[in-house]
Amino acid sequence: MIPRYSRPDMVAIWSPETRFRIWFEIEAHACDAMAALGVIPKENAEAVWKAKDVEFDTARIDEIEAVTKHDVIAFLTHLAEHVGSDEARFVHQGMTSSDVLDTCLNVQLTRAADLLIADVEKLLAALKKRAYEHKDTVRIGRSHGIHAEPTTMGLTFARFYAEMDRNLRRLRVAREEIATGAISGAVGTFANIDPRVEEHVCKMLGLIPEPISTQVIPRDRHAAFFSALAIVASSIENIAVEVRHMQRTEVLEAEEFFSKGQKGSSAMPHKRNPVLSENLTGLARLVRMAVIPALENVALWHERDISHSSVERNIGPDATVTLDFALGRLTGLIENLVVYPENMMRNMNKFRGLVMSQRVLLALTQAGVSREDSYRLVQRNAMKVWEQGADFKTELLADPEVTAALSPAEIEEKFDLGYHTKHVDTIFARVFGA
Repeated sequence: MIPRYSRPDMVAIWSPETRFRIWFEIEAHACDAMAALGVIPKENAEAVWKAKDVEFDTARIDEIEAVTKHDVIAFLTHLAEHVGSDEARFVHQGMTSSDVLDTCLNVQLTRAADLLIADVEKLLAALKKRAYEHKDTVRIGRSHGIHAEPTTMGLTFARFYAEMDRNLRRLRVAREEIATGAISGAVGTFANIDPRVEEHVCKMLGLIPEPISTQVIPRDRHAAFFSALAIVASSIENIAVEVRHMQRTEVLEAEEFFSKGQKGSSAMPHKRNPVLSENLTGLARLVRMAVIPALENVALWHERDISHSSVERNIGPDATVTLDFALGRLTGLIENLVVYPENMMRNMNKFRGLVMSQRVLLALTQAGVSREDSYRLVQRNAMKVWEQGADFKTELLADPEVTAALSPAEIEEKFDLGYHTKHVDTIFARVFGA
């Protein structure tokens, strides 16, 4: 997590100040619940809230932790300095450190998910707008990087929209699954704290109680969360790779917006490079990097160990901050992407009608020619286009075996581009609704 690839709202979620504020709220709400149950005096619970407007001194907490070697104890000591040691004596009663740490982490991940969901919604709006803008802009489809059959740029945007829409649902599920809290005490038995305290704290923080927490919240939830982030990142790369292809000099069907004063190369002044989409490819790798450690965090010893802790202190901020930045960058890229329909058509015609080979193949079979012979006739003429630069339709019209089965008018009809786009509206209705 470095400033170059960070945005302030997501960074703020992971700041020490935010973390300590959430810790405070957990402790204060727990005191309120215990006071309501008659476990601690009401005035002690109220006294804790004297620190509600305090900006906790992170340097002071670090100083205490240097002695205690325990972050939660260091925070509680600092809190008592503000509240008063006598007033704060019931803070953290019956609780264990994981109650604070795990509940806080899930609050942070839930807030991060909210930002990521909003990011994807903005990206979807951009993709939908560009899809309708280029719904009928014909371009060549490719398989294995080789010309296949005609499609449209709108369908390209639409398939990315559909993929990101699935990711939006994945993020919402991930948010729901991670939004649990635990205030269950040592080994999660509630022996020293009433389950109603957990219910109150979770309600106040917008969480639901973890059904069984064994002192820590189960890490399969976190593994699912980071896996969802990784899938979003892979979808970002999927779009970025297509942009990188389209911007290749010999393709140039679209390119990233090149702003006034922008420079592409320190050595070659002519360069206009797909730097944003290349950057997104790299950022996607960083987000995916969190998945294996998150999966390995699932297996903890017995009721609790802290082998997961150092991992999550890194991947929590890094994955969410990076993905937030990447989604914002991709949205801007899509909004400003420069599309070249003329180049798309030029590429379409580069092999002089060759992309209509399947239509001719099917027509021959429908005219009574065996599929094997039909394939042989079409391929024979297609290879002349590949190898000699011939015109596919001209070759077909000059082939007596082909014209024995198909009239010139029937051959001509097989080169109608509109045939390939006749179901675009149907696909759009499936993706975007009626």
